[in-house]
Amino acid sequence: MAVGIAQAAIDASIAYAKDRHQFGRPIASFQLIQEMLYEMVLETESARLLTYRAMDLQDKGQDSTWQAAMAKGFATEMAVRVTSKAIEIHGALGLTEGYPIERYFRDARSLTIPDGTTEIQKLVVGRRLTGISAIN
Repeated sequence: MAVGIAQAAIDASIAYAKDRHQFGRPIASFQLIQEMLYEMVLETESARLLTYRAMDLQDKGQDSTWQAAMAKGFATEMAVRVTSKAIEIHGALGLTEGYPIERYFRDARSLTIPDGTTEIQKLVVGRRLTGISAIN
């Protein structure tokens, strides 16, 4: 879900950046906008690959607990960062109900809590890496 929300925010941001003109040119031509889009895509693709890896291990019948925890923790936080950048690209319109970006941000933020918060995912991975539980 987090990757899908982030992808939707990217798609909406690219379309908006091409359509929105400032100073006689589309804002997509501004370096900062292109940098934000790059970061959004980079993080989304990274989360997508982490998720695919965890699912591949699961499909092979192998334990994927810590890989799934990494994927969940990274993907949900990534979706918050990506949708936040999408709001920046859209400016004040990104917070209005007329654009889907504000909903994407709310949905992304709500994903960081169910099935274990990001902090819990970090403890799952840390326990796997060290063999020591941080919870007594």
